[in-house]
Amino acid sequence: MTANSGTPRWLVTGSAGMLGQDVLSELKDAGAEAVGLSRADLDITDPAAVRAAVEGAAVVVNCAAWTDVDGAETAEEAATAVNGTGVRVLAEACAEAGARLIQVSTDYVLPGDAELPYAESAPTGPVNAYGRGKLAGEQAVAELLPRDGYVVRTAWLYGEHGPNFVATMLKLAAQRDTLDVVDDQHGQPTWTRALAARLVELGTAALDGRAPAGVYHGTASGRTTWCGLARETYRLSGLDPERIRPTTSEAFVRPAARPAFSVLAHDRWAEAGLAPLADWREQLADALRTPVFTALAGPARDGSSG
Repeated sequence: MTANSGTPRWLVTGSAGMLGQDVLSELKDAGAEAVGLSRADLDITDPAAVRAAVEGAAVVVNCAAWTDVDGAETAEEAATAVNGTGVRVLAEACAEAGARLIQVSTDYVLPGDAELPYAESAPTGPVNAYGRGKLAGEQAVAELLPRDGYVVRTAWLYGEHGPNFVATMLKLAAQRDTLDVVDDQHGQPTWTRALAARLVELGTAALDGRAPAGVYHGTASGRTTWCGLARETYRLSGLDPERIRPTTSEAFVRPAARPAFSVLAHDRWAEAGLAPLADWREQLADALRTPVFTALAGPARDGSSG
């Protein structure tokens, strides 16, 4: 089967990751023909292996990435090999095969010093090695797939299939009476299942010719801080949100700089006939009703909350 005949085949790279698992699940629920390849299955920096994997695919969703932001500071070449060079290899293979590529990117390609939400066309300016590598990937998609390349920037992801902030807050609730959480970084907490559904919608719109190529912002609507996210997580889980105490970034110095402002605008979705993703509170409430999160909340639930 070619990318242009029969039932369109989807390829999900990085399919064992937190987002990749949800994308593959969404595709299978939709009855799509989908193949998932984990890091163990496919090295996206290997051109021959990538060409073979992409052959016959109509849409490739790249969830493969170096995600260790702090580790990238001392291993920038290795991180960029995956987040930059690997994406270029995928884009080249998609161009040869006539496949659409959806590249999952990050708010970290932006400088994080704005006061209003970043438009999709805002100038980039990464503040750390991870962001520089991801930007190299974005640039490869724009260069090699000007009509068939889709970059979806996301941020503050949480989900059931991997370590994440929401799960950590719930685990710590059973261990500590109070937690100090940063309150001076602003962003949009995004549930991987909601993002996965949007990526499938975007790929479908791309196949139908309804979605123009380019950059989209795949984050929840609204905005909060890490402290705000932790408090809402506790409130929705029957825990006392006052157990979360606000602090500043200076209290938690990390090897890699973090953008202080990661709030993204979502205007381009209208061009694909899609509404922005739901508000972060709505997404969080839905996520916390899933078994993984209810199980985490149970042991830590405050006695006064039943």
